Amino acid sequence: MVLYVLDALAELPVDRVVVVVGHGRELVTKTLGDESPSGLAIELVEQTEQRGTGDAVAVALTGLPEALTVDEDGDVLILPGDAPLVRAPTIAALVRAHRGADAAATILTARLDDPSGYSRVVRGKEDRVARVVDEEHATDDERDIKEVATSIYCFRRSVLAPALRRLIPANSQGEYFLTDTISVLHDAGHLVTALVATDPMEAAGVNDRAQLAVAEAELRDRTNERWMRRGVTMVDPERTYVDAAVELGVDVTLYPGVLLQGRCRLGPGAHVGPDAHLVDALVGAGARIWQSSCRQCEIGPGAQVGPFAVLEPGSVVPEGSITGPFYVGHQPGGEL
Repeated sequence: MVLYVLDALAELPVDRVVVVVGHGRELVTKTLGDESPSGLAIELVEQTEQRGTGDAVAVALTGLPEALTVDEDGDVLILPGDAPLVRAPTIAALVRAHRGADAAATILTARLDDPSGYSRVVRGKEDRVARVVDEEHATDDERDIKEVATSIYCFRRSVLAPALRRLIPANSQGEYFLTDTISVLHDAGHLVTALVATDPMEAAGVNDRAQLAVAEAELRDRTNERWMRRGVTMVDPERTYVDAAVELGVDVTLYPGVLLQGRCRLGPGAHVGPDAHLVDALVGAGARIWQSSCRQCEIGPGAQVGPFAVLEPGSVVPEGSITGPFYVGHQPGGEL
């Protein structure tokens, strides 16, 4: 999920990105090294003890160059790794609103008909943001508030570190919560503002499998729409699954039940499906694949694969070849 956040940041003129890693850091570090957007300067820092979001941000500040740390006119964006639906234009709008108001901090919020499960944004005089309260600690009146907080912030750099130092542990586990910096800044007389997201879906985080399914469905819709506007035909977009790293040529046709995973590349005019599963497959122009499973293989231009074929890793189907039904492909050198 963090890769989607990094993709959004890659579209913006950010100076440096710091990613805080902790649990599962080896896998996260490898994934970021292999798949992070090119041209994005990323620094990884480790939160050795998971002591809450406030502590994570304090750790993140250690990953910024000293020249940036002392720049009082600069701003710090904070985004969680489990918010894959946020878009670059929304992040840019948050920064513009923050700077336009000359605020100490600005938080991205959303208005939901059913805010259950989310922290509420409590406003004070002149509609200024006063604090963010967790639902479990909210009063009945606060639970009626429809405006909810995301975990996406823009802070004036000069006030962030002092605010973090004023946090106190929020529970018996000794965790420090970033949300508490909002009340710290407000009570100190600083201006805290909010930008309400136009699309509430961008505020959606992923905390369980149900929320993950919702996020995946939204991302699939966005991905499919983008490819269809580029000239790809999807007979049934609701039953077509295309990973973010997949590359599709013009006039590709995808039939119902297609699943493209990893770094698949499909040449112009290729037809895939129905009911085909491809992983890291290279498909030539005009090739035809249906009701087959193809993994880490190469299918030449104009070749026909299936139905019910299985191409194992390393398989090569030469240009113009026809495998026929129930074909099992092996390493190069075998006969078709």
